[in-house]
Amino acid sequence: METKLIRGLSEVQSKYDAFFIDLWGVIHNGVQLYPNAINVLENLNKLNKRFVLISNDPRPSRSVEKYLINLKMNKAFTKNVFTSGEATLQTLKKNTYGEKFYHLGPERDKDLIKEFKKNKTSLNKCDFILCTGLFENEEVSLDYYKNLLKKYTQVKMLCTNPDLIVHRGSKTEYCAGSIAAIFEKLGGSVVYFGKPYPEIYNFCTKKNETVLAIGDNIRTDIRGANQMKFDSLFITGGIHKKEFINLPEKNYDKVLIKYKTKTNYYQEKLSW
Repeated sequence: METKLIRGLSEVQSKYDAFFIDLWGVIHNGVQLYPNAINVLENLNKLNKRFVLISNDPRPSRSVEKYLINLKMNKAFTKNVFTSGEATLQTLKKNTYGEKFYHLGPERDKDLIKEFKKNKTSLNKCDFILCTGLFENEEVSLDYYKNLLKKYTQVKMLCTNPDLIVHRGSKTEYCAGSIAAIFEKLGGSVVYFGKPYPEIYNFCTKKNETVLAIGDNIRTDIRGANQMKFDSLFITGGIHKKEFINLPEKNYDKVLIKYKTKTNYYQEKLSW
C-alpha cells in the first residue's frame, strides 16, 4: 500500500468517486467549523463528487444537520449527513432486541428516543440498555457506571457511539464507547452502531464506487476503512495528535501499526 503525506486532498481526489468524511475532529471541534475542511467540501461539491459526512454521533441525522447549521455550515452540505444514531433508530423501529429499554445517556440525546417514550423503563425491567453517552451529572469518572451496571450484565447493551473519547474544543470528554468497554469487562454483551462496524457503511455505499474514507480516529475511521477495503486519509491533528507530536514523517506508519491498521495518506488537518 502506498502511504504518503499529502498537502491537500486535491492531489488524490481524482482517484475516487465518493468520500466518507468524519465530522468531529475533521470538519469541526464541537465548538466551531474548520475553514480549510469546509473549503474541501466546497471543492468536492464543485466537482460533483459525492461525499457523506459520516459520524458516530448517537443522535439521528436530522439532529446533527441542525447542529451543523448552527455552526454556520452551508445547509446544502448538511443533506449528506449519516450518523450511528440514525442506524440505531432504524433498529429500534424493528424491535430487534425487544421493546423496553433503559436509556443511559444525556438529556440532549432525547431526539433519538422521542418516538419510543412509552418503551423507556428502569434497569430492573428493561429488555436492553440503550447507551448514548454519559449522564450530564456523572461525566467526570467512569466508576459510577461500573457500579451502576455490574448487576445487569445479563441484559444486552446497544452502544450508539463506539468512540471512547472526543475533544470538545480543548476539553476531553468520554463517549458511549467508554461505558460499553466497561460493560464488556464486567461480562456484558454489547452491540455497536457506527464506525468501524459495517452496518453504518452499508447505509452509505453505492455499488461500484471507489471510496476514500477520511478521519482522525484510528480505532473507528481507519479500522472501519480497512475492514471495508476502502482507501483512507488519516488526519493526524485530531484525536491521536499527542501520539504524532514531534514524530518524524517517515515514522507515521509506526503509530498505525501499533493499532494493527494502515492508511494510504496522511494530513495534519483536512485541506484542499
